[in-house]
Amino acid sequence: MTTASNAPADTPFYLLGGEPTMRAIVERFYDLMDADPAYAELRAMHAPDLGMMRASLTGFLTGWAGGPRDWFEQNPGKCMMSAHRAFAITPAVSAQWAEAMQRAIADVAPANAALGKQMADTLTQMAQRMAR
Repeated sequence: MTTASNAPADTPFYLLGGEPTMRAIVERFYDLMDADPAYAELRAMHAPDLGMMRASLTGFLTGWAGGPRDWFEQNPGKCMMSAHRAFAITPAVSAQWAEAMQRAIADVAPANAALGKQMADTLTQMAQRMAR
């Protein structure tokens, strides 16, 4: 590993704890969405089996945060905004997604708490932009 400022160890992915942390955030997010009635409208938009979504979101977040970009290589030209365009994402559903993700990140408590908060804030902004 190099010491250059763009070395892999310098990306949010690694600073937050790598793949185990991303997987834990996603698992907690979908567990919350699946069990907490506060996210019922959001849950209703998903298939009964969340297995594929868990794997996909873990892969997306991994690459998005500066880890291995397998998800992006397997989904060339795909972005989260365009992938969700067909869904009727209301401001309420967007808020449910953002709250569940914020809770998941806080519950997992990544190695770098300030960076975890920044991640939650950025993902909240993305979710808000998907609302119509």
